[in-house]
Formats: sequence, C-alpha cells, structure tokens
Amino acid sequence: MTDQHFTVHAPGRVNLIGDHTDYAGGLALPCAIDLGVTIHADRGGTDIVLATDAFGGNVSIDLTEIPEIQILEPFWGRYVAAVAQECAVTEGFRGSVTSTLPAGTGLSSSAAFEIALAVAMQFNGSSLELALLGQRSEHRAVGVPCGLLDQLSIVFGKQDHAMVIDFSDNAIDHVAFPEELDIVILHSGLTRQLVDSAYAERRSLCEQAAQRIGSLANASLTEIATLDGDLKRRARHVVSECERVRHAAKALRENDPATFGHLMLQSHASLRDDFDVSTSVLDELVDRLTQTSGVYGARLTGAGFGGCVVALCERDAIRDPSAMTGRGWRVRPSNGAGVVAE
Repeated sequence: MTDQHFTVHAPGRVNLIGDHTDYAGGLALPCAIDLGVTIHADRGGTDIVLATDAFGGNVSIDLTEIPEIQILEPFWGRYVAAVAQECAVTEGFRGSVTSTLPAGTGLSSSAAFEIALAVAMQFNGSSLELALLGQRSEHRAVGVPCGLLDQLSIVFGKQDHAMVIDFSDNAIDHVAFPEELDIVILHSGLTRQLVDSAYAERRSLCEQAAQRIGSLANASLTEIATLDGDLKRRARHVVSECERVRHAAKALRENDPATFGHLMLQSHASLRDDFDVSTSVLDELVDRLTQTSGVYGARLTGAGFGGCVVALCERDAIRDPSAMTGRGWRVRPSNGAGVVAE
C-alpha cells in the first residue's frame, strides 16, 4: 500500500436535544452534519506529516518513537499522536487536512478529526469500536472525560436522518428528518474549551448523584428529591433531559416541529438553570431566535460554556444565518465517517 493516495472525510455533529446525558447512561438526539474534516494523503514511510490551514501549523510524528503527547505543538498534533498510539499504526502518510467545521464551537471538530485519523490509519474494527477508539483518543490527547455522544454521532450518521442514542447500551435508532425543516446553527462568538471549562466537575457531580440514587437515566423525581444543592439540580437536568429526548423523538417521527421546538426551549432552560452551562450571550441568542418568524425552538448545543446554539426552523426561515451573528450555518443530517475516494 506504499504511496497509495486516499481521501478520508468525517462529519461534525449537532445535538438537537439531550446534552450532558451521555456519560450518565441517558438519551440524546443528535445528527451528523454536512460540515466536516477531510484528510488527503499518500501512504508510505514511518512518519505522519500533515499540513493544514484549518488548525494552524504543521505536524510531523515519527511512528517509531512517538513523543510525549502532552508537550506536542501545535496542539492539534496531540490528536494525531493519540490516535496513532490507539491504532498502533506503523505505516505513515503525508498530506493535508482541510475543514469546513469551525473549531471550538461545540460541533465536534476534535472528534471528527480523531475519527478521520483513525480511518486514515486503516482501523479495521466495528463501527462501535471505532467510536470507542475516538473517545479513548480524546481522553489520551487532552484529558477531557468526554462521553460517547460525539463519536457515535459521527460514526453512525445517516443521510437525512437524526438518531436517538441510548447510552445505557449504545443502541442507535435512526429517525427520518423532515425535508421541509431546516437546522440552523449560530455561533455565539465565545470559543468553548472543555479543557478549561467545568465539564469534568459537572460529570463528577452526576456520578456522585448516581452513587446515591442509582442510574440517573432511570431515576424518578421522588429519588431526585432526596438529593440537595448542586447534586439535586445536576441530577434533575439529566432525568428531565432524557424524558425530553423521548418526547422529541416522537415529535420528529410524527413531523410535529412545534412540539419539538417547545422541548428545545425547555432543554435550554434546564441547561441554564439546573446545569449552569449557559452564558448570557447564549441566552440572548436563543431569545433572539425564538422571536424570529418561522423558528420553532432553539437551545445551546454541546457542552455549553460558549460555542453554538441550534434552532429548528421552517425551510428558508433564516436564509443567511451568518448575517445574524457573523458566523452561522444551515446544515442537513449527513452520512458518517469513511474513505470517500482512493
């Protein structure tokens, strides 16, 4: 396979509803999107050499002696090294990385890059194993204890479908996305860095609550009432968010965007008030969107602390999303990661 040219693409993802539920064994309703990361390269040698205008700088990794990940610069080289270690790859490649997926926005640019790298390194396990490898790579590269939402969304993406993911067993149920609806994403202008955020603290509190009352995904409001303070609020979000996902999936199957939009607004309120991961800028964007004709509902998407909001809209209700905040996108549910040309 020496000097074989290949192209690999992995999409980003947007989570329509169901955030901070994956690591609690709950439910989420995301979709892969038609923005993503693409690697063009030629196989050969024992080095991985990548250039990009998307992330800044160039990366060169000697596969015979991978350096300590945490000191690698530029920063995105840590993902390359982490995936290479997870894949135990010995054959290198040289090429370039392009991206239509904005980094630091909560649209899973890092997970898309990890999955694209693993496919480029000829990972040959199952789709679930590929997602798990991406998750381990994220942990190895930056130390963020992320759940599997991003990786599963990217690997199992299906054209014109969203998906319900049950993180108790990683089961996936694809749901057709109505042709007459738009998904609009607006960037808040606040770059989100999970390394510097309270993400790990939120996860820790959910785990503490689960130790007290059992699985949060299956907990009752009566059990939640036995908790207090932040434990109670964090657990209440997970429980209520899982219930919203169930109702949202039903609304999507029945082509009931008004109900779906109402559930999105409830989700945002819960993320703001019970989980404390919203910001005033995100709140203002959600308010602005909900006052826009043709918008059914909106919410922050992803882990919060910045990044993006997502809205469900009538087709063409917002023709130019970037005009609203300077950075915005209309997206459609997309296929998952894979080799797209050789």
